[in-house]
Amino acid sequence: MPAPRRRRSALPLTLSATALLVPLATACSGGASDTHGASGGGQRLRVVMAFPPAQAMSPYGDDAVTLSRLAVVEGLTTLNGEGAAAPALATSWKRDTPTTWTFTLREATFQDGTEVDPAAVVRSLNAADHASPGPRVLSDTGLTATARGAHTVRIVTDEADPLLPQRLANPSLAILSAAAYDHGRVNPAGHATGPFTLASVKGAVSATLERNDTYWGGKAKAPGADVTFVADGTARANALRTKAVDVAEYIPVSQASLLGDGLVHAFPSARTNGLSLNTAHGVFADPAMRAAAREAIDSPALVKAVYEGSADTARGLLGPGVPWAADARTAPTGRAKAAGAAQVAKAKEIVLATYTNRPELPEAATVVQQQLQKRGFTVKQVVRDYAQMEADALAGKYDAFIQARNTLLDTADPVSYLASDFTCDGSFNISQLCDARVDTAVAKAAGTASADARHRAAATAEARVLATDALVPLVHERFVQGYDDTRVRGVALDPLERTLITADTHVG
Repeated sequence: MPAPRRRRSALPLTLSATALLVPLATACSGGASDTHGASGGGQRLRVVMAFPPAQAMSPYGDDAVTLSRLAVVEGLTTLNGEGAAAPALATSWKRDTPTTWTFTLREATFQDGTEVDPAAVVRSLNAADHASPGPRVLSDTGLTATARGAHTVRIVTDEADPLLPQRLANPSLAILSAAAYDHGRVNPAGHATGPFTLASVKGAVSATLERNDTYWGGKAKAPGADVTFVADGTARANALRTKAVDVAEYIPVSQASLLGDGLVHAFPSARTNGLSLNTAHGVFADPAMRAAAREAIDSPALVKAVYEGSADTARGLLGPGVPWAADARTAPTGRAKAAGAAQVAKAKEIVLATYTNRPELPEAATVVQQQLQKRGFTVKQVVRDYAQMEADALAGKYDAFIQARNTLLDTADPVSYLASDFTCDGSFNISQLCDARVDTAVAKAAGTASADARHRAAATAEARVLATDALVPLVHERFVQGYDDTRVRGVALDPLERTLITADTHVG
């Protein structure tokens, strides 16, 4: 799905923003004045999150990202600002063979007081590998972990996997204590290693965090956090505006200008919103017609009209949220010459589709429709809930499809995105593209281990895709997080969406 974090609300759609704030106010009552929480001195954080738990906080689904954003879970590795693997519960690692790695563990304890040892790591990783349904990060590989000595773990992958250290930073591969596993169920509450312990969860309404005083990285600055889940973006913005919360996740673009610079913080993301053109059937099977559609798109106009400046003009498949992309990028060559006005005017009506789950996309579709019509295309627009459209989009039943796509997916590496969306056997190939040059370039990137060389190879593959005009980049999204920067410190602005609350986050 293009936006795995954008789940539909479990709340009735008829609820108003005011009604949505009722559970928020109830869950947060006393939060602002409670300066001495259960875990010690300091002011507790009040946080409103956009996506309620969907799998009872299971680490194997999207809830794992919520646990990571709340600083509850950790893996053997984490990701630095460049998207490369950095130490977390493992202090170092080495690649012994193309499929075998050895990780050395740091001294740490779980939130329940038990030791983080090789047996615990082996249990967690092998449980994830055998989970059904399994975590998405392991959909294209498998792994087996075994203990090797008092402080080391050996991990063997099914095939050569140069991205294993980055893969292990995925929140779905968090390391949990033995008590978390009970008859096939996994409960991270009190059994993880992060600076905050998940103390309780109240369905899809709220959660309580307490400081983990034995955290290996040092005690968190806040004694805990009171978290509410509110799907309505306007309600989250209002909660921030009225100081009912300290941190509000994902402020809608429409609300950002109303809140002002001191409360909203926009930063580049790894999401690219693009126009997928059906290369196999219909009008856009002709490369000249795809080139005409590309020439029709005015990205700066979209940024201004739809995103109110809170997006970046399209630069390629990989935007500014991929920090190395601009330096590695090469210009596409061999593009088809665009069809002329007469040829476009003779074309059949095209169906332009998008989904309602991301509020900016229907508005973007209207602007794109106008731009295509100005170029001479006849355009019919179809907008529905994503769940009602995915099967048809993957089957190539639309001429054009607007989607928001995270280009770094689960391993902080764009090669898996390029493979799934643009190769002949890609599992998410909405453009129906099958181009030997693209497949060859993506395969070369996938087999490259060195980070710099892999970036260059991915950039070459990006250029190959752009040369086909199978996807016309529209804009690169920015994330907008909400907090008062005069009183709230240490909120993480993470393009990968993995962190938000950290050990350093506090009020004061």
